[in-house]
Amino acid sequence: MATIESTLSPHGEAFQANRAHMLALLERVRGCEQRAAATSERSRERFEKRGQLLPRERLSLLLDPGTPFLELCSLAGLGLDNPDLDKSVPGGGVIAGIGQVSGLRVMVNASDSGIDAGALQPMGIPKQLRIQELALENRLPYVQLVESAGANLMTYKVEEFVTGGSLFRNLARLSAAGLPVLTVTHGPSTAGGAYQTGLSDYIVMVRDRSRAFLAGPPLLKAATGEIATEEELGGALMHSSVSGLGDYLAEDDRDAIRIAREILAHIDWNRELPAPPPRRFKPPRFDAEELLGIMPADLKRPVDMKQVIARIADDSEFLEFGAGYGSATVVGHFKIEGLPVGVVTNNGPIDNAGATKAAHFIQACCQSRTPILYLQNTTGFMVGRAHEEGGMIKHGSKMIQAVTNATVPQITIHCGASFGAGNYGMCGRGFHPRFCFSWPNARTAVMGGEQAAQTMVNVTEAAMRRKGGEVDRAKLAEMERRIVERFDSQMSVFTTSAHVLDDGVIDPRDTRAVLAKLLAVCREAELREPQPMQFSVARP
Repeated sequence: MATIESTLSPHGEAFQANRAHMLALLERVRGCEQRAAATSERSRERFEKRGQLLPRERLSLLLDPGTPFLELCSLAGLGLDNPDLDKSVPGGGVIAGIGQVSGLRVMVNASDSGIDAGALQPMGIPKQLRIQELALENRLPYVQLVESAGANLMTYKVEEFVTGGSLFRNLARLSAAGLPVLTVTHGPSTAGGAYQTGLSDYIVMVRDRSRAFLAGPPLLKAATGEIATEEELGGALMHSSVSGLGDYLAEDDRDAIRIAREILAHIDWNRELPAPPPRRFKPPRFDAEELLGIMPADLKRPVDMKQVIARIADDSEFLEFGAGYGSATVVGHFKIEGLPVGVVTNNGPIDNAGATKAAHFIQACCQSRTPILYLQNTTGFMVGRAHEEGGMIKHGSKMIQAVTNATVPQITIHCGASFGAGNYGMCGRGFHPRFCFSWPNARTAVMGGEQAAQTMVNVTEAAMRRKGGEVDRAKLAEMERRIVERFDSQMSVFTTSAHVLDDGVIDPRDTRAVLAKLLAVCREAELREPQPMQFSVARP
């Protein structure tokens, strides 16, 4: 393999400007995440009076000490509860991610009950559907730490009720696929949410705190006139001794987490996985800090994405494929912590040659069972008469077909622009990459705001002339301004990630570590052979 030479000037004015821009965006992202943690923390006194741990304390006790936790979709719902992003609390009411528990890699879904008693927040359902999808695809046990007031009846939406049923369907699918579902019910699990507990293979309930019922006392009285206490209807002691819903009765949150860890330690989940051979590798030759200064704030400025590869690849080595053909589309092989990966990235728009080369390379990776990484930085497919005559549509379609039907894990990182059909050809979220993350500066749109505005100005001006009327320049200018504003407001990660159009926003400096973890997850999933069943595990 050839070693990539650095062409960056870390002390140059342009690099420093890029770095400052990236750090400002990263600080804003982390500030939004910290706001969610701080909002939950404000419930500490109430939790301590009840003898409970805060959600993040439960999560910390669950995870093996010193092991990394890859949080997912942390910006879900940002701006949807409050249009002021500096006051909005993101996360969807759920803390979710991939971590290690008792030596097992698992997906964790923890109710953030420090915020509105764990009631679902905007995008809470799509976020949970996404993490369930990831658990299924990557063959991960699914661990739930449940304490939720359920749906907010004051903001009830019928579409959330209907689509929310998929959450319970997926729990049944996970169990039937041979993936253990373990739930610790720390507090309320009511109405439809009671099935979040009920559709679990292992259920731990906490004495005097857990509640699971289809109708709580107020609804029961309204529906039937019957009067009963919460403990009588669905307390932990009743469920673990009478109804059979609870499998384990814990004395408090700490005891419940201890039991959950013991369950996972005893199910022998890794029995068929061969011991991984030691991976020997050299780190990149260039400092990951330099990833902060590569991407310009102006997406129209060219970027050499090989400089990104040089800072995430083992020993900065890269075996480029077809370097002299369709050179604006860069493809090739490298390794991350000893794990091979094929990469597709962009040093410009995707032309006919680039599309056919990428399609060829994707198919070759499928033949060799090599995972594919897409480092997105594209303004889209080339347009114009010459490109249309050259078959841009059919060649672009080849690339899209290859991405769609690829048989290996595909991972997408939005590093810069992701415009037009380039988003599709580079395995955007609509093409179901196994994982999809963004850098803070990433932009996603059908096209740039200026291009969209000018297109509509040209169309409107032509319509005015056809009607024989006078061209209203002031009207056109106002329309142009509004279109640019609309596009610009929707293309940043603060919108796309809020709508769960990625799996989270990562610090560029963490890209190699995140990719190493994701590649390990994908490889482990391929080696694992769960015991699928016709039905999920049913309660006694």
